Amino acid sequence: MSIDLPFHRAWLDDDEINEVVDTLKSGWLTTGPKTHRFEEDFKEYIGCKHALGLNSCTAGLHLSIAAMEFPEGSEVITTPMTFPATANVIVHERLRPVFVDIEPGTLNIDAGKIEAKITGKTRAIFPVHFAGHPCDMDAIAEIARKHNLMVFEDAAHALETSYKNRKIGNLGNLTSFSFYANKNITTGEGGMLTVNDDELADKTRILRLHGLSKDAWKRFGKTGFSQWELLAPGYKYNLTDIAASLGIHQLKKTKKFFDLRKRYSEMYNEGFKDTPEIETPVIKDYAQSSYHIYIIALRLERLNVTRDQFLNEIQARGIGVAVHYVGLHLQPFYREEFNTKPTDCPVATDYSQRVLTLPLYPKMSVEDVSRVIEVVTELVAKFRR
Repeated sequence: MSIDLPFHRAWLDDDEINEVVDTLKSGWLTTGPKTHRFEEDFKEYIGCKHALGLNSCTAGLHLSIAAMEFPEGSEVITTPMTFPATANVIVHERLRPVFVDIEPGTLNIDAGKIEAKITGKTRAIFPVHFAGHPCDMDAIAEIARKHNLMVFEDAAHALETSYKNRKIGNLGNLTSFSFYANKNITTGEGGMLTVNDDELADKTRILRLHGLSKDAWKRFGKTGFSQWELLAPGYKYNLTDIAASLGIHQLKKTKKFFDLRKRYSEMYNEGFKDTPEIETPVIKDYAQSSYHIYIIALRLERLNVTRDQFLNEIQARGIGVAVHYVGLHLQPFYREEFNTKPTDCPVATDYSQRVLTLPLYPKMSVEDVSRVIEVVTELVAKFRR
């Protein structure tokens, strides 16, 4: 099987390449002036007080949990419709993830079902802005205030996402962004943690690099040598200047990338509007999506094929596709470790069997999008009951 239209291809220009070369020639490869510059640019872009460059979004998710030092066995509410990292970091801290079902259309955590899952052990809510559509953050914030809970946002999909004209990155206590290779902007591997609380920022900044009181750039910088102290058993989560060199210029292109993603998403919506076998994404009135990925859900009762068979047929025609996601409550680890069942989150269980993700990225052309639409609609006609 030959894929000539891949699921994703990054957009990197001479700006990024020249910045990386400059970094290599500078002799400062790890966390240093380029990382600091990227953090400052990102802080200004989001409008937050602190932005911490990290080696992944997962690192930000973990630091959010680890900084709280919740008692072992405490519970954190999240969605099953997410990448494993969201729930895995909860487990790493010896806490219990509690899955709340999703709402149809957006596939975000259903805020109306959260309170029923709160117990005396609940300490936080971990909303995930699925595919770049914001969760109902006012409802989640009200629940958190009522029950004295923290809110940690998984914004891996949510650069350029806004909720009621407020950018994601300022709404919860801590917010984690991803710059992985297929994200809206990329540093290859990388992430950013945003926070407005000075004390939390200081704590996560220390935990980011082994729990040391000073990072390498500050210890060996122009101000002279300064010895570190170990303040906590931290982690190796810092962003490198090589990666930040990409981010500095990728961040400048967010509007250009967003406009193309939105245009292609609207083309998909128009192309599938007369195909009742396909459910397309819903965007609520309060939301600006980042259009990170384009999800369709097959109405399998109208087709004589499974989702995976349909997916394979698309790939056989040279188009890369993916699945976001098979719910975590259906995954072997969570079934065995926490006794989760399909009936725990029936809406997520249903979508887990029906969703697939089509290519959506700025490097695509109008002709590429039209080709995907044509292939998908032809396959629907082929497998229609």
